[in-house]
Amino acid sequence: MTSTPALPDDVDVDVAVIGAGQAGLSTAWALARQGFDRGTGFVVLDGEPAPGGAWQHRWPSLTLGTTHRVHDLPGLPFAPDDDRAPAVRSVPAYFAEYERSFELPVVRPVRVAAVRRTDDGRFRLETDRGSWTARAVVNATGTWTRPFVPRYPGQEQFRGRQLHTVDYRTAEEFRGQHVVVVGGGASATQLLGEISRVTSTTWVTRRPPVWREGVFDENAGREVVARVEEAVREGRRPGSVVGLTGLLVSTPYIADGLERGVLERLPMFDRITEDGVAWADGSFQRADVLLWATGFRAAVNHLAPLHLRGPGEGFRLDGTQVVGEPRVHLVGYGPSASTIGANRAGQAAARALRRELRPGAPPSRGD
Repeated sequence: MTSTPALPDDVDVDVAVIGAGQAGLSTAWALARQGFDRGTGFVVLDGEPAPGGAWQHRWPSLTLGTTHRVHDLPGLPFAPDDDRAPAVRSVPAYFAEYERSFELPVVRPVRVAAVRRTDDGRFRLETDRGSWTARAVVNATGTWTRPFVPRYPGQEQFRGRQLHTVDYRTAEEFRGQHVVVVGGGASATQLLGEISRVTSTTWVTRRPPVWREGVFDENAGREVVARVEEAVREGRRPGSVVGLTGLLVSTPYIADGLERGVLERLPMFDRITEDGVAWADGSFQRADVLLWATGFRAAVNHLAPLHLRGPGEGFRLDGTQVVGEPRVHLVGYGPSASTIGANRAGQAAARALRRELRPGAPPSRGD
C-alpha cells in the first residue's frame, strides 16, 4: 500500500508493525497467513523512504558475496544472479519485490516517535504523519538507526575526522590519511581490508580476535542464541555474536588481510589526543581518522512510554513477547536479531497474536 502526502489521523488496526526490514516483512507475511486483513487487521509503518530496511544504506563495496548470508524471506526465495552484486541494490530490490508479491500494507515514510497506552487498553502510535491506534504492537526496528560510539577521554579534542560504520562509503576518501579502525566485528575486518589497500591503518580491539574457519552456520550459532535468550529472559541487554563468543569467521577477504599483515591488532587505547590515540604505557599512534566499527543498540526509544524495560536496561522476553505484556512483541531483537532468526520470530509473534486477539479463530496452515 503506497502512502499519500496526507494520512488520516487515528487509524485503527489490530496489529501495528513498526519497521519493514527482514523482521517486519516476515511478521507481516505471517500476520496475513494467520488471517489478519491487510490494512485493517494489520499495517506496517516504515521510517525509510523506500523498501530495503538498513540494506539501502550499506556502503557500495559490500557485495552479496562478502556480507553475512541474506536468508530468504518466507514464501519468496532470494536468488541473486551474481554474488559480486552490491548488496545495497540487490537486497532492497528483493524486499520491494516481496512487498509487491504479497501485497503487504507498508506505509512509508512514517517515523514512530512514541507508543503509549490508551484509556481503553489499546496502543496509540504517535508519528510524524498522524496517529495509529492498535490492539497490539510488533516492534521490528532493528539497530541501524542507533550506532554506538563508546566514550574515551580526549575524544572531543581530536582534530581529525570521526565516523561510524553507518557513515562509511568508500576507502578512497581516506587516501593519504592514517585510519585507526576500532572494533572487533565483521564490519571492522572488512573495512580494514578495503581501507588498507589505499592507505595506512591501525586496528584496535578490546580483546584479541579468535578466527573461526568455515561458515558460521545455523548449527554453529546455537550456543550464541542460547546465551542471548538467557540475557533477554533476565531483562539484560543482549550482546552480539562476536561479543559473546569472540569468534570471527575466516573469509577470503580476512585471509587476504591476515596475509598482508593489516589484521595485526593492538589493544584498546586509553585516551584520544588532538592528533591520535595513546596508551597508558606511553605508546602513541598518529591518526587522521577514527573509524568506530563498534556496533549498534536496539532502536526502541519510542517504546519508553510503556515502561517495559527490565532492571538490566533490556526487555524481558518470553519468545518474542515482552513478559507481562502479551500484546507487545519484539522481532529482530536479542535471539532473533539475524535474518533467519527474524523469519522464525515473525511467524511466532503472528501465531501468538492470533491466539491473543482472536482466540476462537482456527490456526493457519503450519501451526
